[in-house]
Amino acid sequence: MTTLSFMKMHGLGNDFVVLDARRQPLDLSVDQVRAIADRHTGVGCDQLIIVEPAKSERADVLMRIRNADGGEVEACGNATRCVATTVMEEKGTTHAIIETAVGLLDARAVNGGLVAVDMGLANLDWQDIPLAREMDTLHLGITNGPLQDPVAVNVGNPHAVFFVDDAEAVPLETIGPEVEHHELFPERINVEAAQVISAGELRVRVWERGVGITQACGTGACAALPARSDRAGGEGTPRRRHARHRMARGRSRLDDGARGGKFPRHVGRLVAVMSTFEIGLFSR
Repeated sequence: MTTLSFMKMHGLGNDFVVLDARRQPLDLSVDQVRAIADRHTGVGCDQLIIVEPAKSERADVLMRIRNADGGEVEACGNATRCVATTVMEEKGTTHAIIETAVGLLDARAVNGGLVAVDMGLANLDWQDIPLAREMDTLHLGITNGPLQDPVAVNVGNPHAVFFVDDAEAVPLETIGPEVEHHELFPERINVEAAQVISAGELRVRVWERGVGITQACGTGACAALPARSDRAGGEGTPRRRHARHRMARGRSRLDDGARGGKFPRHVGRLVAVMSTFEIGLFSR
């Protein structure tokens, strides 16, 4: 039986089991990931994060992301901030570059104990989402109960952002999985119910594909900003270059960094603890 050390980290309640595989390669099966992520019989997490040696000479580490259902996904804003924090502490610096399946992500420690990550280009082209067929991504025309006409955005992973009058009133636990598996989304999709609180603040609830409802979602917050900006810009309303996002456990801040509104930057706080588990207990 193998004992593995891990870090349990979270950003605004979006929580992770983080495993360091830089010295010893780690290959977990789908069943093992599911067992570790189980909140009743395992450690419990939204995603399991595996840190490996970087392939790029520019990066500090390579980060792989496994959802609670065992599947591997491309991007996670809060996990990137968590991994970057550990790397910066190891290096004694305020900057880290994290390699992911969708490229290199630049992270920095900023004022007030916060960590910011540049999540890369926000894509709204239908092929980049991807969608099953060509459509206007600012108006998908999907309706499911109180959720209507979402904006599709890819910020390393795909999102359908629905703007609603009351995010808390949306039965996301039942509608979320239906939208996730809609035939329009061949790779499934993350689902946001976004309520405009004010010109500079959104309340965002998230159904994450392969996970379910999460307390926060960094890429979901990043998707909501260009979705709101581009939808509003097309309707004669000034576009927002920054916003605060209210999640279930707190607020994060989004802005366009310094690159013209196309690169959402996610800023927020993190918490981490250290522990171990015996991987043999989670084999099936």
